Amino acid sequence: MQAGTGERIELMLTFLKIVEAGSLSAAALQLGTTQPTISRRLQMLERSLGLRLLQRTTHTMRLTQDGERCYERAKELLAGWARFESELKGAREEPEGVLRVIVPHAFGQERLIGPLASYLQQHAGMSVEWLLHDDRAIQDYIAAGIDCAIQVGEVTDPGLVALPLAQVPRIVVAAPSLLDGQPIPQDVAELAALPWLALRTFYRNEVQLTHSETGRHKRIQIRPRFSTDSLYALRSAALQGVGVGIGSRWVMTEYLEQGQLIQLAPKWQAAPLPVSLVYPYARFYPARLRRFIDLVRAEAPAIFGEQ
Repeated sequence: MQAGTGERIELMLTFLKIVEAGSLSAAALQLGTTQPTISRRLQMLERSLGLRLLQRTTHTMRLTQDGERCYERAKELLAGWARFESELKGAREEPEGVLRVIVPHAFGQERLIGPLASYLQQHAGMSVEWLLHDDRAIQDYIAAGIDCAIQVGEVTDPGLVALPLAQVPRIVVAAPSLLDGQPIPQDVAELAALPWLALRTFYRNEVQLTHSETGRHKRIQIRPRFSTDSLYALRSAALQGVGVGIGSRWVMTEYLEQGQLIQLAPKWQAAPLPVSLVYPYARFYPARLRRFIDLVRAEAPAIFGEQ
């Protein structure tokens, strides 16, 4: 007998919890039920799909290939279902209260302020806590009371919904004074001998660059004279001629146009950084969060596009 739609959703939720908890017993504890119940639900899901999702032994548990595909699709489907429920339950709800958002320093001080102002103008009952933070290690958003975050870089926490917003190009820059009249380096190998700045969030002792025309990759080891977790601090150090740095193109554009910075090895670029809007999985999302998500997604091309 096939499980009904509602029951299948419950089975998928159980499967996600098993994977994220790491064991059937841990999933049972988190769901407030028994291990035999969790095991029975897993078996029902596998029978319903006609697939083996987990390989289990006495001491280990791992996803099969089908299980990996099921896990990724289940996350997408359940996130979509949660959004659907939220829209139905609160389509006409006017948001009020406090929205707590973590944003990167650079975007949070410049490009995201416009959409934030629009959000507050549209919703008079709202206030916002705007928390600038570049550390991607903040994972427990629920415990911290955070509604959502703009995250630069790969999202690795399986407990978060991640909505892709953009890919941010990165380039190699330095002040003209750093070269002291020497020709602008054109190849990666020429960069290795220069003093470097490190943006610790994304690179520290090694840099990989890709040729824009051939797709060829090259790595170089660097010994930074200056390390920081702030893109603005890296730019300021580059402007002072302290060293070579890699940063988001949009942060450097104005200074490149004014001649205060120059792009080195212009045909070589670091991999672009993904930007995502992330928030915890939930069965219901409050209007304050839904409205913010809709606004940021709608304005993402203008926010994150190149100038």
